[in-house]
Parts: sequence; C-alpha cells; structure tokens
Amino acid sequence: MTHTAETGEATGTKDKDYNLVWYVEACLSNALRMETYIRDAEREKDTEVAELFRKAQADSRKGAELGKQLLKARFGS
Repeated sequence: MTHTAETGEATGTKDKDYNLVWYVEACLSNALRMETYIRDAEREKDTEVAELFRKAQADSRKGAELGKQLLKARFGS
C-alpha cells in the first residue's frame, strides 16, 4: 500500500500551516475540557487533582496563545 502525504493539494493549506491551526484548536479544546475536569475534582474536594488540571489548562492556554501569535505573524491581522 502506497501512502501519499497530503501537502496542501486537497485542503488548499500547506501541512505546516494546517498543523499550526490544528494545534491552536487542540490547545483551546483542551483548555475547555480541563475546566470540566477541574469542576469535577473540586466537587469531590480533590484539590491535588484540581491543581494538576489547572496547570494543564494554563499550559494549554499558553500553547494556544503562542500558536495564535505565529498564525497572526504568518497570515496578518
């Protein structure tokens, strides 16, 4: 079986740009998911787990922000 890498012909977006857009979306989605996990841990009064998820959420937000800055620099506005 031959695998041909998608290089933008099908999507109209170069792989590296598509990957960057995907990364930002994944970070934002994870930050949102962590909010639910934080609430679940807090409801169970598990501060240790809640703190872990807060850190994960902060990392996801940071990743999204860095990715958005790169997108802005590449695509303007």
